[in-house]
Order: sequence, then C-alpha cells, then structure tokens
Amino acid sequence: MRRNTIVTIIVVAALAYVFYMIPRLADEQKQVKQYDYYSEFYADFIAGHIADVTVVNGQELEGEFKPDVPGGYERFIVSVQGENVLADLMAAKKEYELDTNVGAEAMRLSDRILTTAATYVLPLVLIILFWMFMVRQMNSTRGQALNFGRSQARMVGDHWERVTFDDVAGMHEVKEELEEVVAFLKQPERFRQLGAKIPRGVLLVGPPGCGKTLLARAVAGEAGVAFYYMSGSDFVEMFVGVGASRVRDLFDQAKSHLPAIIFIDELDAVGRLRGAGLGGGHDEREQTLNALLVEMDGFDPNDDVILLAATNRPDILDPALLRPGRFDRQIVVPMPDVKERREILDIYVEDKHLADDVDLDMLARRSVGFSGADIENMVNEAALLAGRENKQIIEREDFDEAIERLIAGPERKSRVIMEDERRVLAYHEAGHALVGHMLTDFDPVYKVTILPRGMSLGYTISLPEDDRYITSKTQMLNRMTQALGGRAAEELVLGEIHTGAQQDLEVVSRIARAMVTEYGMSTELGPITYGKKTGPVFLGKDIAEERNYSEAVAEMIDSEVRALVDMCYERAKMILTDHRDELDLLVDKLLEVETLERDDVEALVKYGVMADELEGEEEAVEDTPDDDRPAPEPATGEATQPRRGTVPPGMPEAQTP
Repeated sequence: MRRNTIVTIIVVAALAYVFYMIPRLADEQKQVKQYDYYSEFYADFIAGHIADVTVVNGQELEGEFKPDVPGGYERFIVSVQGENVLADLMAAKKEYELDTNVGAEAMRLSDRILTTAATYVLPLVLIILFWMFMVRQMNSTRGQALNFGRSQARMVGDHWERVTFDDVAGMHEVKEELEEVVAFLKQPERFRQLGAKIPRGVLLVGPPGCGKTLLARAVAGEAGVAFYYMSGSDFVEMFVGVGASRVRDLFDQAKSHLPAIIFIDELDAVGRLRGAGLGGGHDEREQTLNALLVEMDGFDPNDDVILLAATNRPDILDPALLRPGRFDRQIVVPMPDVKERREILDIYVEDKHLADDVDLDMLARRSVGFSGADIENMVNEAALLAGRENKQIIEREDFDEAIERLIAGPERKSRVIMEDERRVLAYHEAGHALVGHMLTDFDPVYKVTILPRGMSLGYTISLPEDDRYITSKTQMLNRMTQALGGRAAEELVLGEIHTGAQQDLEVVSRIARAMVTEYGMSTELGPITYGKKTGPVFLGKDIAEERNYSEAVAEMIDSEVRALVDMCYERAKMILTDHRDELDLLVDKLLEVETLERDDVEALVKYGVMADELEGEEEAVEDTPDDDRPAPEPATGEATQPRRGTVPPGMPEAQTP
C-alpha cells in the first residue's frame, strides 16, 4: 500500500471517529445518575421527579429528570430485570397521576454495530494503520541507508533522445576513433580473432564547450549497448568508503549487461593526483580513485566494459589513471575550425527561419575562437533578439548583435556620457582603429564604436580572416601596437592621458612578458623560458609560478618588457602622427554616427567618405589591395610559437573600460 494512501485512510478514519464521538461526548458531559437498585429509581418515579423514561430493549431504563431535582442530576440510567417493567411503570403513572412520559424502544442492529465499531473497532484500525505507516517509514530509512553506497549512474534507455555521430558536426578524426570503439562492441569477434584487445578506457580531453559530452551521447546512440553515465562528483561523499562502494557497484551493473560503456563526466573530480591533499591514505577521494583503478585494470580485468571519460584538466589527473591498460587512448577534442563552425551552424539553424541576407559562411569566419556551445548560444541569442522585435525571421543584424553581445556584453543605451568624455572616447577608439588599419600582417578592424556595451564605454574589434594556430613575433608586436593606439591618440591630440587604457595596458603587459619569459623572443635573454607556471591548461589562468632565475635575470626581464612596450608605443604614435588627418576624420564620424563598420573605416581612411557614399561598385573598399596601405616600421624577429597567454581569437583587441 502506498504511503499517501495509508495517510489518507488514517486522516479519514480519525475525522469520522471525531465527528461520531462529539455528540456522545456532549451527552456524557451532562450530570448522569447511575441507580444501583431499581427500587431507588421507582421511589423517584412515583415522587414525580422523572420527566421521561424509556425502556431500552427491556433491560435498561434511561431518561431525564425534571428541572430543580435535588442532587443536580440531568439524566439517569438504571438496569432492570424482568419482562413487565413497562407495564409496571404505566400502572404507577396512572395510579399516582404522573405527567411522566413513559415509552419503550428496541436498539436497531445498525446502531449496535455502529456503536461497537466506534467504541472498539475504529480505534483498533487507527492503531494498526499508524503502526503500518511507522514500519514503512523505518524500512524506507533503512533502505536509503543501505543504498547509500549504491551507484548513482543512470542507464540510457529508449526514452532518451537518441543522438548519433550524424548529429555531431566536425571533429571527423575524433569520431573515427570513437567509431572504432563502437565497432568493437558491436562485432567483438572480428577483432578478437586477430588478437586485438578492446581499449579499457577512452579519455576525451578538450576545452569547455567543445562537445565532449555530446560525443559521449553520440557513442551511446551508435553503440546499441548498455550505456551508463554519471558525473565524477557523484562518487565523492563525506563518508569514507562510499565512493569506492559506488565504483564497485557501477561496474557490477555494467557486468550484468555486457557489453557495456560507462561514461564519467568531469573525471578530474575523482581522478586527481593522489597524495596532493591533506587526507592521506584515508582520504575519501583517493580511496574512490583506488577502487576505480582496480576495476579498470586490476586482478580481474573486465574485457567487455569500456570506460569513457571527459575532462578539461588532464594535467591534474593521476599518472596511474592515464597509463596504458587503463586509459589506453586520450583523444583531444579541439576547438572547431572555420569549416567545422559552418557545419555546426547548419545544425543549429536547421529549425530557424533565416532572412536572405544571413550568410552562414560569413558567420563562420567571424566566429573565430567560438566553441560549439558558443555557436549554439549565438544562434539562440539571435533568435531571442528577433523575437523581442516581433520579427517572423532572423535577420543579419540580429546575428551581428548576438556576436557583439557574446564578445563585449549587452549595449547600455541608458548611460549618458558628457560631450567632453565622448570626444576622449572617440579619439581613443579611433586611435585603435587607425593603428590597426595601418599595420600590415594584422587582423582587420571589424567594428569601432563609442556606444557603451557591457563593462566598456567603447570598443574596437579586430577579427582574423582565417584560423591561426601559431603567432609570429611581428604579429605579437602589432597586437601590442594596436592596443596602445588609444593611449597614444589621447596623448598626441589631447595632451592628456585617461583611465580608459587600463585594460589595454594589461593586455600589452601580458603579451610583452610572455614574449620574454615564455617564447624566448628577447635578443638580450635569448631563447630561454624563465619561470614555470602551473594552472588550467585550456583556461590560461596561472595559479602559481616556480621562479628558476636570479634577481639579476629578473631585472633584465623587466628591462626587456619595458623596451618592447616602449617600442610599440612609439610606433603607434608615429603612425598617428603621419595620419593625423585620417584620425580627425574618424573622430568626427564617430561623434556623428557613433559606430563605424569595417567598410566605413577603410573608405574614410582611403577616400575620406563613408562606404555608402562611394560612387560605383568598382570603388568598393573591400577590393583595395593591402599593398596600398602605408607600411609602418617593421618589427624584428621571425620566430613563431603557439598562441599562449595572449588574447583569444575573436575577442576585442582593445576596450575602454
């Protein structure tokens, strides 16, 4: 019987008992006289003290006294024996001329049953039901305690939305690796006859939002075998031994449905390096990891259970977890390139109504550095923006606004900026835009505006044309020069510097120090890496730094960083000095229209007019060769290194906070 049903029965029975007994209790509260002998009652009867009397079933007399009867009684009860009680009372009434009402009645069987049930049966039923409820509660609590060490894994079934590799855009090499795992589970004998062994574990490694969990769902949809999934944090509890018990129970469940796949998301929650904490050998997380290591490749290996896991922190995983025999394969899930971003867009816009001016190829090129989750968010944000305007289709301007929202935040239309501050902002952002436009081998300026957005009062966005995986020294110096263009414009034109360059200086300082200490791009210090930084691999945040150089070298590092920054600052001032007229023109247009697109910037610099004022399509600025742009003083050095510690592609190169 369900708990709710038992509770309902108890409540209804209790109410019925209460409502039945209320009248009885009211009657019992009256002063009742219990006669011990019939003769005593008969004396009061003939004395005229009785108002009415009723013979009940020939065995009991009950009734009421007249008012003001000595003793203060209101009712009476007396037991009698004999068959002629009613006749005797009627004869006495006639003889003594009494006005007492005399009658008789037999108790109905239903009244007897109801009285007996209300008096004896109903309380007994209430006691039994209450006992059943308490026993059920105790069993439930005991069951929860016994199941505390059971695995929290859920098994993917038919009621889950099925995802296959066709639903995963891009990542072709990654899908090929996982398809081999699926093939082994579907046709294991084809591989075993060649002596091949199934990989015990497959670890998906990649930055957040790149599609690791989506790939795991695709494996579940393709495999057609038992698929269990849970988070790494589900293993760890405050009680020692619970996590290890859940690991063992998880593999026991998988063994009962061979072949099977177990997916653990965020493996780093349970697979961190042992000995790094304060708990010692009795640490709950370490015992959980030990149980996982034994289950994956212990004394009794499981040949038909594959462990699939995902993490964005492979650097903190225990080495015993990553050795062959446990996680035999580590598959890197990278950020999508332009082709893969185009395929991802096709998936997310499939059920969207797009306007004819929406160019998905252009969106794929403009979303450099976006992960699959970022692209999904961009498309959804564009749909939300179109819905706010009561549009029936999503237009290009909605996607433009969505991208800017992801990069710089929502536009702050309510902020009122004083005219003198608007002029400072205009020169600052025009300095960024003009320097970025004049630099060769640099990302073209996509947009410049003095409208507040997010945390910035204005911003200049430079986006690369193509995906880049390495960055040259010249490109890094150009990035620093463009970031310093805003401060240089303020000093050159206004003769005063402001706080708006704070974020620019942070970007420049970070790039310059990385060039000297990480990339070996200093001529004085040479190709040596100074200091060892530890932190999240994909997030680029430093937690600690191991200093392996002397104070003298530290002084040289500071000197080289300062020299690089000063050189880039002078380059920015030189460009702005040589093109002062173009700078003033950009400022005037910014103060007038507040926002300039790429075509407008290029048209103003070359022709002195806005892009829509050009006559004839043959004069379109987009076809202007880069060789016509004045080349600033070239930066020295040709060494290239992977882009680390720099501004991610697709983010604003300089913003005014």
